[in-house]
Amino acid sequence: MSESNRKKFVISRDEIRAVYAQGEDAVLRLVEGLLERIAVLEERVEALENQISKNSRNSSKAPSSDGLKPRPKSQRRKSERLSGGQPEHPGKTLEWSADVHQVEQHCVDACAVCGQSLSQVEVEDWDLRQVRDIAPIQVTVTEHQAEVKCCPHCQTLNRGEFPPNVNSVVQYGASLKGLMVYLLDYQLLPSARVKELLSDVFGCEISEATVYNTRERCFKELASVEAAITGQIQHAQILHCDETGMRVKGKLWWLHVASTDGLTVYFVHTKRGTDAMDAMEILPNYDGISVHDGLKSYAQYACGHALCNAHHLRELAFLLERYQQIWAEEMGILLRDLKHQVDQAKAQGQTALDADLMQWFEHRYQTLITAGLAANHVPDPPPDAVKSRGRPKQSPAKNLLDRLQHQSLVLAFMYDFRVPFDNNQAERDLRMMKLKQKISGGFRSAEGAQMFGRIRGYISTLKKQGLNVLDALKQVFLGNPTLPTLLQPE
Repeated sequence: MSESNRKKFVISRDEIRAVYAQGEDAVLRLVEGLLERIAVLEERVEALENQISKNSRNSSKAPSSDGLKPRPKSQRRKSERLSGGQPEHPGKTLEWSADVHQVEQHCVDACAVCGQSLSQVEVEDWDLRQVRDIAPIQVTVTEHQAEVKCCPHCQTLNRGEFPPNVNSVVQYGASLKGLMVYLLDYQLLPSARVKELLSDVFGCEISEATVYNTRERCFKELASVEAAITGQIQHAQILHCDETGMRVKGKLWWLHVASTDGLTVYFVHTKRGTDAMDAMEILPNYDGISVHDGLKSYAQYACGHALCNAHHLRELAFLLERYQQIWAEEMGILLRDLKHQVDQAKAQGQTALDADLMQWFEHRYQTLITAGLAANHVPDPPPDAVKSRGRPKQSPAKNLLDRLQHQSLVLAFMYDFRVPFDNNQAERDLRMMKLKQKISGGFRSAEGAQMFGRIRGYISTLKKQGLNVLDALKQVFLGNPTLPTLLQPE
């Protein structure tokens, strides 16, 4: 506590004696003031204890924030399988190749026992071994020569046409440009390290300005592809939505994602809520089911909604560890058991749970909600209490209970088997943003952040569909960008 704050909560003996001298009313005011200060301190202590009690298992904090402390126990159930490769796994090892590019022969010149020369002795057999390695890498230079001919009839000079992508006297080719973007926006290397790698591996001295200009060209070429993906993703039955903070020009901005298992769209904006979601132009016209973490801004849209239960399990674990609330433990067990039942039913080809089983889970769910509300009852404020502006502050348990009371959204995965249990798809799609910040920090300009979002969304879509990222980026600079498959699986 700072010195100014410490003085705020300390009363000297002389001050106390002075209050007693003023009479009983002054003493009562002093006691009331002290009780108010104690309440403030208790609230601060609880907030700090809550903060240090959170880790990657019981909150949305990243695993990297756990530091060197013992790693929190995972919420995943222990698998019945042994660790390591499974018996049915085919395995993969180096195969003998019939396509040999180079042969090195190792001759026997003399007998290892008596020293007799064997240089003239006929070879009886060969022991063979193969080594797979990378051939020396170098940049090749292709010279384009366009003919110039003079028409003998009209004396007009006619010139051959260069390919559309050969538009400068000296330039870098599509493969090298694609590699620059690949290293910068897929492997997330800082521009200085991209420049260094190209110099060390290829002997190609490229400036950082060239790297950024190449990225800008890629960004512009992918405008139509991003529009096509955005248009298609609006027709997906299930849409995963999330957002995470990012640093742009030293300030907090937000990276929004809307994704499926085959498509990804990123959107950079200064705001986190409705303004950004409207500008993204996906949710305003979407009529499927949006899976998200319960941020209030999502509720403004008329589509269907489902809440992420991975968030709920982490928060329930926190309530059990921090406040020893038994209902939270039982609710976590219920959600996991329900997920297991749904997964089993899906594996057996069913499209819905048995009606009686579903009714039992609903009844048990409501029983635990009632128990939670009873354990976290908030007394009504006294009639003469001064009303504060804004929403009254609540405990973490009450905040979670308010969300869990939206039963149809929490249990959407039980009512509709198309809906996933969690929003891990969107969280996986956003994870690379945190890795980007760890490696390179933030963005110096809004334009740079927007370029990263579009290019990275294209790359994410390519990876989900099993397409080669490097080849696709090369095609971008050849003027023929690879268009991902846009039809979504039913």
